[in-house]
Parts: sequence; structure tokens; C-alpha cells
Amino acid sequence: MAANMEEIVSSIEQMTVLDLSKLVKLLEERLGVSAAAPVAVAAGPAAAAAAAPVEEKTEFTVILAAAGAQKINVIKELRALTSLGLKEAKDLVEGAPKTVKEGATKDEANNIKAKLEAAGAKVEIK
Repeated sequence: MAANMEEIVSSIEQMTVLDLSKLVKLLEERLGVSAAAPVAVAAGPAAAAAAAPVEEKTEFTVILAAAGAQKINVIKELRALTSLGLKEAKDLVEGAPKTVKEGATKDEANNIKAKLEAAGAKVEIK
């Protein structure tokens, strides 16, 4: 019996994910059981969270991680991108890591990141 189980395990290891999915469905139909029910009970809230549809993030936060070697260029670019004055932009650059913009769209966040990185800064988008 043990040799037979080893052959089964060996066969399963060689299957693709699609083949395994079909095998599970076939076993559920033939044996009249459901593999999903015990998993959902054991996982509890985690299974419910996984089943919820994943929403695409629409708002991003642009963070200045480091000013880099060319602080003046970064300050100039920050002033062009935002409505900050010279002192505020300088304080933001020197106090990095700091938030540059919250609630930005994906395109806007990528645009800000590209311009600041071109000026020599290190930027993160969250």
C-alpha cells in the first residue's frame, strides 16, 4: 500500500496547476465532497478577505526619500511641481524623508517621481 501511495504522490508532483485543479473537481464530483468548505472553516476571516475583490489603488502618496547630491535642483523642481515657497521647499528637501503629495493619481505620482528623480532625488510612491 505504501508503494502505491508513493506512486500517487509522484504523479501529483508532476502535474501542472491546471491539471491539479481538474483533479480536485473530479474528486469532488465522484466522492460528493467539497474541498473548499473545510478550508474556509479553518481559515475563517482570512478566507473571507481573500474572496473579496481586489480594488485597484487609485490614490498614491509621493514621498521624497532622499534629496541626493543636487539639493538645489531638487528644490527648484519641487517648487515647480508644488505651490511651495523657497523656504518650505528647502525645509522639505532637508527633512527627507517627507511626503511631497498625498492623494495623487497614478499618472500624476509617476510624473512627479520622474521629474524629482531627474533632478537627483530618490522618490517612493506608496
